[in-house]
Amino acid sequence: MSQSRKRLSTGAMVAIAIALGAIIGAAGIYGKAMSSGNASGPESLASAQCTADPSLLAALKPLAHGEVAAMSVRESASVLPDLSFTSADGTSMQLADFAGQTLLVNLWATWCVPCREEMPALSHLQSELGDDGFKVLAINIDTGDDSKPKAFLGEIGVDNLGLYRDSSMGVFNTLKKQGLAFGLPVTLMVGKDGCLLGAMNGPAEWASDDAKALVTALKAG
Repeated sequence: MSQSRKRLSTGAMVAIAIALGAIIGAAGIYGKAMSSGNASGPESLASAQCTADPSLLAALKPLAHGEVAAMSVRESASVLPDLSFTSADGTSMQLADFAGQTLLVNLWATWCVPCREEMPALSHLQSELGDDGFKVLAINIDTGDDSKPKAFLGEIGVDNLGLYRDSSMGVFNTLKKQGLAFGLPVTLMVGKDGCLLGAMNGPAEWASDDAKALVTALKAG
């Protein structure tokens, strides 16, 4: 076998191994719907009422391009279920606890390779644009205790996102029922009034100029 074929075979084996790891981790997401304190049921977001300014959506739409082209800005803002999770000290929290702040809500897990890769960029975004009016709210959905996510954030030196968690995966399952989550990572743009303004499945380069322009417009809404 030639050296090029050997390299190709090795690369293919690595890709397969990564894919299998993701499948094993995702089994908890796609294979079971665990109970939690989160809202449930097939409620349609389209039927919910929201008072978000339509001009904000109009401003966001042209900015969802380039590195953040996968962000789907909604035609009209929608009310989200009040997702439940815990803070680093185990305190129960909901999205309503961040009322008055615009949020970039990101669901992630340590077994999700794209999630791991985008965490430093999300940290950078929080450092540059985070303030009393805007927050990157990264919610970890690893099952079990917090040892793995805590160790991972320590290894990559991310200390400004906190460790918000939902080990029941109820946050993901709720968003899945709403047609907003299909895999990880999942990212939502949420207005100051708790309205859903946009959703993205898959990773993005959150430290890019494209992402910063989008979030700057989000903050201004």
